[in-house]
Amino acid sequence: MVSPERLESMQKGWVRTLERYRVGPADAYPAFDVLVAAYTSPERFYHNLEHIGEMFRVVERLSATIEDPNALQMAVWFHDAVYDSRAKDNEHRSGELAVDLLGPIGVPASAIDRIVRMIWATSHAADPPADRDTRVLLDTDLAILGASEERYARYATDIRKEYAWVPDAEYRVGRANVLTKFLAAPRLYHSQLLFEEGEQRARANLREELARLQGG
Repeated sequence: MVSPERLESMQKGWVRTLERYRVGPADAYPAFDVLVAAYTSPERFYHNLEHIGEMFRVVERLSATIEDPNALQMAVWFHDAVYDSRAKDNEHRSGELAVDLLGPIGVPASAIDRIVRMIWATSHAADPPADRDTRVLLDTDLAILGASEERYARYATDIRKEYAWVPDAEYRVGRANVLTKFLAAPRLYHSQLLFEEGEQRARANLREELARLQGG
């Protein structure tokens, strides 16, 4: 849940970022409203504005390593703009939405291309990207894995709610596969800061959830 004050702050940040692309507030507000409507839809329990706000806090901490903060800000906003737990193409469709909303209001095509590439990378399906800002985006997206035990438990519960349509036994198998893939990665975080602060805690959180799913 995001407070009205926090939402207003997020809106101001959105407008400031688009102003750097020479987009005025009158054109910026409608796109912001579309995103807020998406992230506040009732079927979203984790992939919502709280997740976006948490990501922005991590982005701030990694700001010294970011090359194109404007594109990264837009990528954070759009990366889960389309989220359907039954679909396999959410990242692709989120990128398309960025094109549809940012192109007509005057964001340069070169910037949109970069934003879309970052959004598509959040499928976590490819090899680690060489682009520094994309690595930052992926780290902020997965920062929740290294959260406190209490916050991680709420995250895991909210993910289950988003997959409420999946029978329990099937969910346990599917979720366990996801966690196992994360644990098999040489490292979860690209940035040294998150690696040092959260890698061990993230792996502990993942192992604990996996044990619960497997009845351990």
